[in-house]
This record gives sequence, structure tokens and C-alpha cells, in this order.
Amino acid sequence: MLAKRVATAVLLAAVGLPALYLGGLFYLLLIALFLGVAAWEYVRIFRTIQIEPSEIVVVGGVLGVLAVRSLVSDWAVAGAVMTMLILLSLTVHLLAYERGRERAAVDFAATIAGIAYLGWIGAYLVDLRSLPDGLLWLLLVLPSVWLADSAAYFVGIRFGRNKLCPRLSPKKTWEGYWAGVVAGTLGGVLFAWLWHRIGGLAVTLLEGAVLGLVLSVLTTLGDLGESLFKRQAGIKDSSNIFPGHGGAFDRIDSWLWAAVLGYYLICWFLL
Repeated sequence: MLAKRVATAVLLAAVGLPALYLGGLFYLLLIALFLGVAAWEYVRIFRTIQIEPSEIVVVGGVLGVLAVRSLVSDWAVAGAVMTMLILLSLTVHLLAYERGRERAAVDFAATIAGIAYLGWIGAYLVDLRSLPDGLLWLLLVLPSVWLADSAAYFVGIRFGRNKLCPRLSPKKTWEGYWAGVVAGTLGGVLFAWLWHRIGGLAVTLLEGAVLGLVLSVLTTLGDLGESLFKRQAGIKDSSNIFPGHGGAFDRIDSWLWAAVLGYYLICWFLL
């Protein structure tokens, strides 16, 4: 299992890091691929419990919101697109009800939630990369979270005794969680020092520590949020696209929180 995880991680890095470095259209297409597949998985998860979000509207809406947020600088336009998607979703599910779908109102809620969570929140992965020195900020935020996730996983397996959320994620432990917080905080310090020294990023070690601390404390909620969907559906992974890692949604669950938290922490306090 560990060998599969490592091999898949190396393959993803080989594809993802060049796109991350190049930015622009290459990076946008990479994020669109992950979010589009995650949206498809999201629909499949809910269908296992007889909830029917519209696959076309969810996947198309996620990609549409991402495109507008990434290519149009006016947030009012993005808000208008989101508004139209809400109205379109309601129309689709009204028609579904007329055709006999009794749970169309619940389906509508699931459709909107998917567009908002994976589309609107997911677009912050591009917003973060688009900041001044966005590559370096992204390479501070995401690796800090990856370090926190890895520390939580390995320490939890070896030393975990006390369950963090027994119903949502039975394998997560408080020991692993706090190890992740320490590793994420130290990661923030390490990457702040590295990118300040190599790339001239305007961040101090203390700011890096605070950023790493906030991210490692809160991004676990992204992981648990996806677990909420999967537990209700009675499945382990969102799909089996990535051997040893599950699906695209499994890979980006904590990235979603990291991107939006990192973006606003950087914009409000560091830029």
C-alpha cells in the first residue's frame, strides 16, 4: 500500500510540478482536471444514497465558475455566473420533479453545494497562484499542508491511540493530528526561510510559522468534510483513479481549505 502511495505521488508530482511552475493556462488546465474529476466523483458519491445532483450542471458549473474566476478579473461577473447557475439548477430539478423525481428539492441542494464547494472554493487554488509571487506563496502553503498530512498519517499509524473523529474518520487520531500541526508549523517556517532566501519572498519566519500553524490546524476540516460525504454513502474512497490515494476529491480535500485560507491570510496580513 505504501509503495503504491509513493509511486502515485511521484507520478502526480512529475505531472503537476511543471504545470505549477509554468502557471497560466498549464496550471489552470491542471486544476480544471482535478476539480472536474472531483465534481464527477461528488455526483457519484451522492447517487449511492439515492440523491441525484445533476451531473451536467455540477461538472459544467464547477468548470464554468473556475474559468470565469480565473480568466475574468471582475468578481461581479463571477457572482453573476454563480447566480445564473443557481437558477439553472433549480430549473433542472423543477423539471425533474415534474417527471416524477420525488426528492428533487434535495437533489437541488446537492447540486448547488457541489458547484459552490468545488467550483467557487476550488477556484482559490488559481487565485492563490495568481497573487504577486504566487508561485512561491503556493509553494509555501501547499507543501506545509502536505507535511502536516504526512506527519499525521505516519504518527497516527505508529502512535495513535485516541480517536479524533470516530464516526467520520476512524483512523484519524489526536496524536496524529497534533503531529500534523507541529509538522505544518515547522513546514511554514522552513518554506518561508527557503523562499525568502532563494526567491526573495517578503515573509518572515514568524509569519511562516503562523501561516503553517493556521493551515495545519484547520485544513483537517477539509479532509473530514469529504469523509462526511463518503461515510453517508458508505464508501472508502471517492474513486480509484489514483492507486493508493483514491480519487481526485480524496487528493484535493485539504487543498481546498488550504487555498482559501492561505489566500486570505496572505492578502490581508502579508501583502
